[in-house]
Amino acid sequence: MAEVGIFVGTMYGNSLLVAEEAEAILAGLGHKATVYEDAELADWLKYKDRYVLVVTSTTGQGDLPDSIVPLFQAIKDRVGFQPETRYGMIALGDSSYSHFCGGGKQFDALLQEQGAQRIGEMLLIDASEHPEPESESSPWVEHWATLLK
Repeated sequence: MAEVGIFVGTMYGNSLLVAEEAEAILAGLGHKATVYEDAELADWLKYKDRYVLVVTSTTGQGDLPDSIVPLFQAIKDRVGFQPETRYGMIALGDSSYSHFCGGGKQFDALLQEQGAQRIGEMLLIDASEHPEPESESSPWVEHWATLLK
């Protein structure tokens, strides 16, 4: 089965809850999943030939939460081209703000620019419609797991 590093950017804990639920779902399906909160670049690089799942919320200004900015900057500044990286993206946001899911969209754009391969579609979860984000993310993770080799 696949090994998945789950990298979390959270402000109020919702992304961490989604990530922990994803970890449980993936483990239940026979995959090896590990959640990284406050991850370092070395953690990311361990998964370059495996799978990565990024779960991040968005600030009111459409930016990444402080907890994942150092990882994002390190990937941007020091990793470069990474076509062997296969990833999934779950972005949490609130559509009442003008930069809905901007954090996840920024991270996705960086990975696309670096040649990483997104597995499946990006999941955008709207807090104004889904106050319990795992109700949206859990079925998505179950489907995403079927795409892993």
